Amino acid sequence: MTYRPLPKQLTIKQSVIDGLGLYSIESLYAGQYLGITHVANDRFENGYIRTPLGGFINHSEEPNCEVREDVDRNLMLFTLRPILPNEELTLKYNLYEVH
Repeated sequence: MTYRPLPKQLTIKQSVIDGLGLYSIESLYAGQYLGITHVANDRFENGYIRTPLGGFINHSEEPNCEVREDVDRNLMLFTLRPILPNEELTLKYNLYEVH
């Protein structure tokens, strides 16, 4: 088995939003699971270790993806709608909000 830091359907490239972004290589369907963005670990800042998948996804007020928490508090990335090849994947950030 070979380690892949990103799912085979995704790549990292220059973003029009900020710096580098996460982009689709192929069409993705609504509700598609893409992997874990953050692994729960209370020894780290904000209680998570960010994965490569979580490290390059940019913020949008109109995101095309969302994160869902699993039973172990890990955060998993899912598409909210169909995504076309070469489209940037985005989230509405809320993990790092100060309350």
